[in-house]
Amino acid sequence: MLLPGTMVGGKYKILSEIGRGGTSTVYLALHERVNKSWAIKETEKGDPGSIAAERREIELMKRMKHPALPSIVDIIEYREKFLIDMDYIEGRTLEVLLREGGPQAEETVIRWGIQLCSVLSYLHVQEPPVIYRDMKPSNVMLMPDGTIMLIDLGAAREFRRQSKDTVALGTRGYAAPEQYEETGVSDPRTDIYSLGVMLSELLTGTVPGPGKG
Repeated sequence: MLLPGTMVGGKYKILSEIGRGGTSTVYLALHERVNKSWAIKETEKGDPGSIAAERREIELMKRMKHPALPSIVDIIEYREKFLIDMDYIEGRTLEVLLREGGPQAEETVIRWGIQLCSVLSYLHVQEPPVIYRDMKPSNVMLMPDGTIMLIDLGAAREFRRQSKDTVALGTRGYAAPEQYEETGVSDPRTDIYSLGVMLSELLTGTVPGPGKG
């Protein structure tokens, strides 16, 4: 855990914790020399055998350039952690909007869906395709100008033809069946499935099927 006031990378001052997930914590930080706020995502390096894979995933995230994806500007190795410095996104997640306002208007959900299709299309036409694998309302931020931002590529991977994909990765209720099958391989259709589930929830207020677990 990074305490407020901690300096990392010689230039970023931690101000506060702004988010926490199962494997990472996100902090608001200030680059004091340019007086600009950034978000710093802290992730554990894991065991030595996984560090190379983690570096590849971070470099993958750094290469992605799209208006609906936050830019990664710096990667710092700090003690036993990776610190990923990225754009600080102001706004509220669609999960918060749904919780506070209930089902959203059809025209609004259509507008969000078009923007999400654009960013997924960008990921899927990469060589090789990038599969997002964790589409859900808490990973989509609504900006003050009404546009959306896909805020977490932590589960993303490049598509690989193989006999076995990562098992039980993703969020239950939104994840496609192949993400839980021992012989399943996630591909662009995985993201389309999850997007459909999320759009349905935004319109109705409930997750179709067995729901979240």
